[in-house]
Amino acid sequence: MCIAIPGKVVSVHENNAKVDFSGSLFDINIGLVSAAPGDYVLVHAGCAIEVMAQEKADEIISIFAELDAVQ
Repeated sequence: MCIAIPGKVVSVHENNAKVDFSGSLFDINIGLVSAAPGDYVLVHAGCAIEVMAQEKADEIISIFAELDAVQ
């Protein structure tokens, strides 16, 4: 099974972005979407596949936190 995880774009340089996932920064390819700093993106396999509303991103992040707490 594959999942996509939301993160917040911190900076953009051409088709790459630094994306914050709960305090951890990763380099993500944003060539498939039009994202700017402050946007939330859904990331799968190192690529942003969707720009999403912050409310939706927060909801998904909360679900992952709940699942982590259960483990």
